[in-house]
Amino acid sequence: MNRNGDKFAPPESGRADRSGNEISVAAAPTIGSLPVTETEAVLYSLARMLEQRDSHTAGHCERLAYSAVALGAAMRLDSESLLSLYVGGYLHDVGKIGIPDSVLFKPGKLDGEEWRIMRAHPVRGEEICRPLISLGRILPLIRHHHERWDGTGYPDGLCGQKIPLLARVLQVVDIYDALTNPRPYKQAFTGDRALQILQQESDRGWRDREIATLFIRLQQANLSASPLNIGPERAPANLLTSLRNLQTQLTH
Repeated sequence: MNRNGDKFAPPESGRADRSGNEISVAAAPTIGSLPVTETEAVLYSLARMLEQRDSHTAGHCERLAYSAVALGAAMRLDSESLLSLYVGGYLHDVGKIGIPDSVLFKPGKLDGEEWRIMRAHPVRGEEICRPLISLGRILPLIRHHHERWDGTGYPDGLCGQKIPLLARVLQVVDIYDALTNPRPYKQAFTGDRALQILQQESDRGWRDREIATLFIRLQQANLSASPLNIGPERAPANLLTSLRNLQTQLTH
């Protein structure tokens, strides 16, 4: 439920990062199929920008990353998909960087033009991340996490299984987290009330019923914190270590 009721280029080999460390893409280790140097550079800069700009969403991306992995693990998704959910949790709203504060932080209902601007953020986020080849698996997740099962979502009006699976997973945890935390236009709901709303949206035909039902069951059983026993690293600076720990647990 929303308030209206319903070019980064990859670092070149031999270039120093902001800490003065030499970056070599060719020799860099990988996490699944994601080169560490590219992922690290994008996640560090964009996660910090998003977290520092909006106090209402502080920690949102991090919580989403781990909750999405937990739900994906419960669905027995493969390790590459779990890694995509993890990275996608951090980058799904990166397109909001281009939204004016007057729209992003408006305490009331958005008007038609403001809503058009807000609805453009999935496409903008995809455009920001597209130059990074290593993030190719993440692009559909970024673009389509606001689609609805019945085809009334945005930006492309996809319906049913035409919506990428990982986007369907992420949107369920995204909705729950948005409902249970305050926003400029609403107070935080209790966990129970948020689950009721998620169930209502599923019954209305907006969400993948199977995924929503599983998430609700996991929340009610207090199992969604982390079936992989992964504790989130609180600081974006520790994201690389967190990703490496995740890869270790997924592959052993």
